[in-house]
Parts: sequence; C-alpha cells; structure tokens
Amino acid sequence: MGLWARITRVFRASTGAALDKIENPELVLQQTIRDMRDRVPELNNSVAQVMATERLLMKNHENLQKQVVELDSKIKASVKMGRDDIATAYIGQLQQAQMDLERTSGQLESAGVASKQALKARDNYVLNMKKRTAEAMQLISAAKQAKLQEQLAQTMETFNIGDDASTFNEMREKIDRRVAAAEAKLQLGSSSVDSQMADIEREAMDIQLQDKLLEYKQQMGLLGAGSSNAASKQIGAGSDASNAKDEDVLDQVIVNESSEMKRGN
Repeated sequence: MGLWARITRVFRASTGAALDKIENPELVLQQTIRDMRDRVPELNNSVAQVMATERLLMKNHENLQKQVVELDSKIKASVKMGRDDIATAYIGQLQQAQMDLERTSGQLESAGVASKQALKARDNYVLNMKKRTAEAMQLISAAKQAKLQEQLAQTMETFNIGDDASTFNEMREKIDRRVAAAEAKLQLGSSSVDSQMADIEREAMDIQLQDKLLEYKQQMGLLGAGSSNAASKQIGAGSDASNAKDEDVLDQVIVNESSEMKRGN
C-alpha cells in the first residue's frame, strides 16, 4: 500500500470517528424528514408537467380529428362541384392531417401511461414518506429515551451508594473513637487522686457535721443517757467505719500514685 493511500485511509478514519462523535441521530432523522417533505412539491410539479403534456396532446388530438372530418367534407363538396383541383389539394391536406392524428394518438397513449406512472410514483413516495416519518419519529423517541437513560445513569454514578456507605463507615469509626476517648478520659478523671481526696474530705466533713449535731442535742438535753451512749457508740462505730474506709481510700491513692510514678519513669 502506498504512502498516499495510507494517509488517505488515516484521514478518512479520523474524519469518520469525529463525525460519529458529533453526529446527533435525532437531528439527522429530523433533517431526513424535512428533506423528504421538501421533495413532495418538486414531485408534484413533475407529475403536473406530465399531466399537462397529456392534456395538450389530447386537445391536439381532438383538433386533428375535427380537421380530418372537415377536410373529408370539403373533398366531397369539391368533387360534387367538379373542382378536382381543389379536391386534390384537400386530399393532400387530409393525408397530412391523418398522419398527424396517428402520430398524436401514439403520443397521447404514451402520455397517458406516463401520467399514470407519475401519479403512482407520487402516491408511492408519499406513502413511503409517511412510513419513514413514522419510523423516524419512533427512532427519535427511542433516542430521547436513551439520552435520558444515559443522563440518569451518569447521575446514579455520581451518587453511588457505595461511596456514601464508605463515607458513613469512616465517620462512624471516627465518632466511635472520639466517644471511646471521652469515656476513657472521664473514667480516668473519676478515679484520679484528686477525686479520691475530694471524696475523703467530703466524708470527713459529714462526720464532723454529725458530731456537731449530736453535741448540740446533748447540750439541749434532747438525748437521754441511753440515747447518748447509743449515739456515742454509733458515732464511734461510724468513726471506725469511716476511718477504715479512709484507710482503704488512702491505700488506693498510694497504689495509684505508685503506678503513675512507675509509668512516668
């Protein structure tokens, strides 16, 4: 294959590919329908010319028939009058008119056939045009539907549920990590030394307040001897329990501090 042939083939292939991309089936079909409709007036003009030729030949045929009849009458009249010379002239004209009539009859017959064929061709074209127009409209509707489906598919690809699901999962993991970190911080805060010391101080304050209340009741004589002894025992028991509890808390505080110091080292 020569160089020029290869260049031509590449150019034609590139041009065809570009045309395929920019070619819109809907617009092409609409233009095809317009072209077919534009041919109808031209076809009607052609049929009208064929029919006009037939009518013209028909009228000429009628005139020739009348001329033949008139010449025949003139020949007979000339013969009766003994004017053979005039009769001979009329006979020559009659022969020419008969020849023209015969030729015109053939032309008229051909024109009649041509008119029928032209009308039939026009009717077939109009029928075919209507059929093609209906098919084109169906194809245009299918093209519009395909275009809408393509747009819908592109939209669905844009809003792909898989991408959203991965986003939700990622955000859920982040939120879970933040919640877990916050709970861990809250737990550490509630078990810290400061919190435990605050609990000890609050318990000690409650014991002091209870002792003060019993002291006021004894001074006011609101407590008897038995009640005073019971209250003293209760206070003592409460103090012992409180002291035991305080010792446990202090032990826990010392253990926590030791653990924190070890982690710091």
